[in-house]
Amino acid sequence: MDGTAVAAGPPTRDENSENFPVASRLIPAALRPKVLAFYRFVRTADDIADHATLNSTEKLARLEAMEALLDDPGGPLAEVGTEEARLLLSAFRQDAVRARYPDWAALEDYCARSADPVGRMLLRLHGEDDAQARHASDGLCTALQILNHLQDLVPDRDAMDRIYLPVPWMALAGGEDAFFARENPARRAVLDAALDRVEALLEQAAPLPRLLRSRLRFQAAVTLDLGWRLLAKLRADDPVAGRVALGKADFGKAFARLALPPPSDAAVVRARVARAKSSFARGMAVLKGERRRALFAVYGFCRAVDDIADGAMPEAEKRRFLAAWRSKLDQPDCALSAELAWARREFSLPLAECEAMIAGMETDATPALRLRTETALDEYCRRVAGSVGAMAVRIFGAPGAQGFGLALGRTFQLVNILRDVDEDAAIDRVYVPADLLARHGVTATAVAEIVAHPGFARCCEELAHRAAAGFARADQELREHDPAALKPARVMMWGYRQIFDRMQAQGFGHPRTRPRLTRGEKLRMALLAMKP
Repeated sequence: MDGTAVAAGPPTRDENSENFPVASRLIPAALRPKVLAFYRFVRTADDIADHATLNSTEKLARLEAMEALLDDPGGPLAEVGTEEARLLLSAFRQDAVRARYPDWAALEDYCARSADPVGRMLLRLHGEDDAQARHASDGLCTALQILNHLQDLVPDRDAMDRIYLPVPWMALAGGEDAFFARENPARRAVLDAALDRVEALLEQAAPLPRLLRSRLRFQAAVTLDLGWRLLAKLRADDPVAGRVALGKADFGKAFARLALPPPSDAAVVRARVARAKSSFARGMAVLKGERRRALFAVYGFCRAVDDIADGAMPEAEKRRFLAAWRSKLDQPDCALSAELAWARREFSLPLAECEAMIAGMETDATPALRLRTETALDEYCRRVAGSVGAMAVRIFGAPGAQGFGLALGRTFQLVNILRDVDEDAAIDRVYVPADLLARHGVTATAVAEIVAHPGFARCCEELAHRAAAGFARADQELREHDPAALKPARVMMWGYRQIFDRMQAQGFGHPRTRPRLTRGEKLRMALLAMKP
């Protein structure tokens, strides 16, 4: 007996119309009927949970009948196994009664039952029982499920009054109605924060094709490639404003990539760095081979935790994701954390510096951030920038230059703070410490009043004097160390100096213009990087 007797109607999709491959010819012929039997059972149950006119009581009754079929020795999955199907049915029962989610952890729990069992079933059928492969498969399945949820935000809400993006996340864009308003610039930041979490999941999944021994590795590679492609499309377009979907060309390119070996962890991190389009990349380009690979790993890590701290998500979520990164330092579980662990081993990078960076990001995760004292500012700069400097000089091949790296990192961070005062103010952050503000007559607590006060400009001028002294000290200390090894630092110093000089020339009075490197200056940095 199959599930047609309790089905809610004809299937809404078949194996050929799903977003990702179901039972393609990459699956061995002997296994395809089992995969299709599993898919058709699950599709029937999913259609029941998603039916537009059945009430929750009717849905639950039909899903209970579907589960009863699994107890039948001659049932539809007798030759496949029922463990994963039972987990999926628990998720579909949840769909019948839950329409909103309180946080990301609840969404992850749902995906662990609504998506991950599919990957685990495929691993089991192919005889793949490696724990690392299961972990990577779970990351891929959860990533694909969340991508589908983001892709279908509007149809899910319109047809079933169901939204998988957590309610507190939508609140940051003004609440549910405002989030779904056609014109709402705040929505983009929330979507990007959610997509950052998907990117982390795809990095968790990245090793999967390399971990598998069977032909399943080919389907895993195609599916992973399609996940990256859909992620890029959702970053570029707004799924609330219009349908965002993969096309035939995407599938063609994903299958064509099977001619290439699966990307290494280093290649995954290299792609992350390239997407960031940072001016730091020109300094990193000075390095070659393993030194560049290690610096990419450190930069990728810093960027990942910075994106968490700056993301449009509730504070509790930020702190949970940052705590997860502390665990990753001890037990790497994705391409990025594995590369960082490799860099730490190869170049003796202190664990304490990575922990310091996370601590700095925990400061950034604080709503309405205000630093009380100059001591707190120094501590913040030490954590978020000194840590990078201390690790970078080791990678450059000048471990004796740690003091130089710490001081230069602080100088760079002061420039960042001065450059970004208005951008930070827009998210209710003020890094100019309260005791310095008070010395210049700024006693307001509202961010708009602080940054518009004439005394604020004088505070910025004082910090600029310290940054200028930092650059002068760096020039002096460069002579005491290997100039060839510290060439990446010199290239970065040149770029930062252009920004700093432009800020000093225009002054710090309100309103300010955020300085940027010109195309010519970026080209100059590239030439400096190539110059012997």
